[in-house]
Amino acid sequence: MEEPIATSSSPAPRHSSSFESLGAYGRALAETHRRLRRRAGSVTTTYEEMSRVRARSGADMARSLRWPDLVGFGLGGMVGAGVFVATGRAARVCAGPAIVLSYAIAGLCALLSAFCYTEFAVDMPIAGGAFSYLRVTFGEFAAFLTGANLIMEYVFSNAAVARSFTAYLGTAIGVDAAAKWRITVIGLPKGFNQIDLLAVAVIVLISMCICYR
Repeated sequence: MEEPIATSSSPAPRHSSSFESLGAYGRALAETHRRLRRRAGSVTTTYEEMSRVRARSGADMARSLRWPDLVGFGLGGMVGAGVFVATGRAARVCAGPAIVLSYAIAGLCALLSAFCYTEFAVDMPIAGGAFSYLRVTFGEFAAFLTGANLIMEYVFSNAAVARSFTAYLGTAIGVDAAAKWRITVIGLPKGFNQIDLLAVAVIVLISMCICYR
């Protein structure tokens, strides 16, 4: 009679997260320089990137967006209030009648960027965007710098659009926005020493709506 083969039922080792506790976070901060040296120049392959991201994401999401939806997302992400805010000042101060040529050059650059994103998206159909693409191409340090710049871009662009909104609203209803809705902070350089309360309220309101949604 054959004896049963003994098998190990011990669970697989679980990797602890750096955010599990305050002590784990402190240990992770203490190892930052070693992790940076080890991972700054490391480049992952396309297969590793796709397998790791899909393993963390779980089941595949159902594809429900059509091409008009994607076109709408692209236009909404690129064409914003900045087009209407910057055009008049750029035409008056800098470009003049050549503002049309400036938009043509900017459109060509955006088209080339769209081609690059399309090529990457076809080759690596995963979430992550520019961060994942740069991690495969140039390594994790370049991807981290790009991700940090993107976050700062989103923060600064939202603040600029909200500030421009209050200026346009004040002009529309005949109110001096700089005198009525802004608080001057003493000690800061001129041009950077005013807090726009209405712009802050707009950003907080939109953030709350997004979080609730």
